[in-house]
Amino acid sequence: QVQLVESGGGLVQAGGSLRLSCAASGSIFRFNAMGWYRQAPGHQRELVATITSGGSPNYSDSVKGRFTISRDNAKNTVYLQMNSLKPEDTAVYYCNAVLAVAVIRNYWGQGTQVTVSS
Repeated sequence: QVQLVESGGGLVQAGGSLRLSCAASGSIFRFNAMGWYRQAPGHQRELVATITSGGSPNYSDSVKGRFTISRDNAKNTVYLQMNSLKPEDTAVYYCNAVLAVAVIRNYWGQGTQVTVSS
């Protein structure tokens, strides 16, 4: 059973920074990719950033240059460093892991709230 636990959300002023963490149960080597998605009230869940098992990152245009995704394989943890935060970054942020063995399975954390005040 895969468990993903996010932490690090909170309230921050515009221009500030936060670092989100996603701790996985067991090794993250097994996942083809991990990433962060977010969902604001009244909006669909959207991709923020992903990182492959080989360490290649991918970002949405809205966060490129401000957010950095990274992984620590020894700690089975993926991070999202968020700088220059804007009010429009306010959302619940979800950790995602993709496991592709015969079939593709997506696993999700419970989410962590990020609120950016203007």
